[in-house]
Amino acid sequence: MKFPCTGVILSGGLATRFDGREKALLRVGGKPILDRIYGIFSDLFDDIILVTNNPLQFLKWDLNIVTDLFDIRSSLTGIHAGLFYATYPYAFFSACDTPFLKRDLVETILNGIDTKIDIVLPETSAGREPLCAVYSKRCLKTAEQHLKQKKLKILMAFRRSRIKTIPEKVLRAKDPDLLSFFNINTPDDLMRADEMIKNVGN
Repeated sequence: MKFPCTGVILSGGLATRFDGREKALLRVGGKPILDRIYGIFSDLFDDIILVTNNPLQFLKWDLNIVTDLFDIRSSLTGIHAGLFYATYPYAFFSACDTPFLKRDLVETILNGIDTKIDIVLPETSAGREPLCAVYSKRCLKTAEQHLKQKKLKILMAFRRSRIKTIPEKVLRAKDPDLLSFFNINTPDDLMRADEMIKNVGN
C-alpha cells in the first residue's frame, strides 16, 4: 500500500569519522544502507526525495535528488529542504544511516497522520526521534524562521507545533528491540551493525 505522503531520506552531515564518505553508501551486510532504506520507501511512497549536497553519488537510484536551500549544516536544514520539495502535504523523514529501519514501524508512524496534527513523532525512554518522523508542510515556515535565526535544534524549533507522539509500547510491538533507531555514527557502530545483521537477517 502506498501512502499519500512523501518519503524523504536525509543524506547530510560531514561524516568526519568516515573520512568524509557518504554514510548512506556505507555497506552493512554487503549492502549499502541506502539500498535498505530505499527498499522500504519504494514500497510505501511514490514520491521519494533524497536530500544531499553530493548529488552525483546517487544517480543510480530512482528518486528525486535535491540539495539544501540554506548553507547551514544541520538536520533541520534537511527537513526544510525535504518539506519544500515534497509533493504531498506530509513527509516521512529518515536519516540515511539507519540500516535496520523496519517497514512495520514506519507504517505505524504513518498511520498516525491526522489533518489536525503537524508532526507524528516516536518517543522512547531514550527520548524523541525527530529523524524517524512525519512532518506536515505546515512546518516549513517554522523551519525557515529558525534557520534564519541559526536556531538549529529540531525539537526546539517545533515545540509549539501540534505533535502526536507514538509511545514506546506501540513501537516495540512492531520493532521489539527498537533497531529502527540504531544509526551509524562511528566505525565501531558500523562493525557492530555488521555483527547485528547476522541476527536480524538481510
